[in-house]
Amino acid sequence: MDIAHLIQTVALYALPVLFAITLHEAAHGYAARHFGDNTAYMLGRITLNPLKHIDPVGTVLMPLLLYFATSGAFLFGYAKPVPVRFGNLRNPKRDMIWVALAGPGANFIQALLWGVTFYLLQGTGVTEPFFLKMAQGGILVNVVMFAFNLFPLPPLDGGRILVGLLPHRQAELISRVEPWGFFIVMALVISGVVSTLWLTPLMSLTFTLLDVLLTPIAMIFG
Repeated sequence: MDIAHLIQTVALYALPVLFAITLHEAAHGYAARHFGDNTAYMLGRITLNPLKHIDPVGTVLMPLLLYFATSGAFLFGYAKPVPVRFGNLRNPKRDMIWVALAGPGANFIQALLWGVTFYLLQGTGVTEPFFLKMAQGGILVNVVMFAFNLFPLPPLDGGRILVGLLPHRQAELISRVEPWGFFIVMALVISGVVSTLWLTPLMSLTFTLLDVLLTPIAMIFG
């Protein structure tokens, strides 16, 4: 393992990852508060302080260990989930969807802003590869988080969205998966099912949409 390459990779992705997870979790908390649940607010989780959202194992240790173990071929991590008491929401079944969508929505907006940053850097004559690669890394990190979290299985955001959309009987069946959902998702990730059937096509669609939205900026500054 090339230590210099590892340090460079960490330096490039540290800021985008911190922003990605912090705004993702804060968005969940803000949406929950907006729809009637103050749990995250009372616990100080509606904040842009990344230390409130970082999980020492899931955000730092696990990604580093996987990076070393797979020579950078496979990475996985997670942040501290923002606590939401869905029963406190004014309309739990409907509002659950909006609370769940808030996190991936924050990542999509960040991907768009990193794209704008990339073209602004180019347009203003910045040629330093570090900053250009960081902007590109910011796009990638947020697109991955956007797509992965929409996977339709609890406890991921996509699973909560699915529960909110389905009729009560089917929603209850899906909800029962949640205690084992993390392990099921991990197994599907390791087996390549998530990447092949979900991440790759959804990320491709997301990049296409971002390209369309960024076209005016690219024409001006590209």
